[in-house]
Amino acid sequence: LASFRFRAMLAEPSQEGTGYLKREEVSSMGKKKKLGLVPKLIIGIILGILIGSFCPEIVCRIVVTASGLFSTFLKFVIPMMILAYVTMGIADLSQGAGKLLAITAGLSYGSTLIAGSCAFLVAITLFPSFMDASALEQIAATAGNSVASLFSISVTPILDTLAAVLLAFILGLSLSAMKGKEIGDTLYNAIKDFSTIIDKVLHVAIVPLLPLYICGTFVDMTHSGKTFVILGILWKVFLVVIAMHLLYLVFAFVVAGGISHKNPVTLLKNQIPGYTTALGTQSSAATIPVNLQCAEADGISQEIRNFVVPLCANIHMAGSMMTITSCATAVCLMNDLPISLATVVPFIATLGIAMVASPGAPGGSIMTALPFLYMVFGPEAGDVNGPICAIMVALYITQDSFGTACNVSGDNAIGVIVDTINRKLFKA
Repeated sequence: LASFRFRAMLAEPSQEGTGYLKREEVSSMGKKKKLGLVPKLIIGIILGILIGSFCPEIVCRIVVTASGLFSTFLKFVIPMMILAYVTMGIADLSQGAGKLLAITAGLSYGSTLIAGSCAFLVAITLFPSFMDASALEQIAATAGNSVASLFSISVTPILDTLAAVLLAFILGLSLSAMKGKEIGDTLYNAIKDFSTIIDKVLHVAIVPLLPLYICGTFVDMTHSGKTFVILGILWKVFLVVIAMHLLYLVFAFVVAGGISHKNPVTLLKNQIPGYTTALGTQSSAATIPVNLQCAEADGISQEIRNFVVPLCANIHMAGSMMTITSCATAVCLMNDLPISLATVVPFIATLGIAMVASPGAPGGSIMTALPFLYMVFGPEAGDVNGPICAIMVALYITQDSFGTACNVSGDNAIGVIVDTINRKLFKA
């Protein structure tokens, strides 16, 4: 009888006072509310801090090991993700592919230069008032602290990041210009199928495990104590850098909103999942899947977001440049080393190009910057194995998540601008 009654409820239309239900109402009853990505990321952060603070070291090492294994898998997938998305994004641009690529690269490089220069001017103005030379020794003590994983697996990616970007440029531009004219659709369809496979990997394996990655990062930072030590000493520097990141994002989205005639507040709100993910993973590349969703919420067309977001994850380093420049200024002040705009601008211009080759992983930008620090600190002080560079690394790593979050959020501001240019100039 109960089964018959339920089938009758589905068969009959809903009428007021009859108690019958619509099919949509019955369907909604069976659906479970899913926890969104942002709450999962926040839970991962909280669990990481709690585990790092109160659990024995063996528990911390287990979590860090699991996070490290996922990180290895992620680094293997990232070049293929870049190759698939950037190639398809450029190949689908029937008009102006080369010009849009040049515009995107120009906007990214210009943003990086402006951000770094402004960061130095703010740092050199504010930092001398609260820098303490005694902070040097305490920061150096935290430089080597880290939770060791139980074991690790080394997997060499098929391509490195820079090679994947260059190959994607070649394939994408060639397919855009030659498809249906000098060559057939075989290669295009193959790359399209490959992109579909990468999509599946992202949605099934990578995005669901991002909270684990974030949890492991915070377990390491909390248990080793480096975050809280540096925060206790240089919290004013930390706050100034974060404030600069946020002001940059507001400025970037106001400009993007003005050009595209979209509400900057809405654009900033749409970016929250991407910002939160980058904050926890400390990786621009790891945030690409979530940032693509944010770009879609911003109304950026698929063809534009599929090449701008992965591309800018590797060439747009405004947040990292602001952090590196601010940290370099702080280290110079602590060590009484001379520093000026004339010294910093060539360093920023060089590093803006060099960081294209930086890995999209925690600390990737500062590791890429190490060979160029002599331009600021001098030949002797700029020794990559020296104590000043070790302090620079420790200071940067503590603020890396916020710089990464600024990088990836700025990527979508650039995406909004490039999408507007595409609609007005190449699709008019």
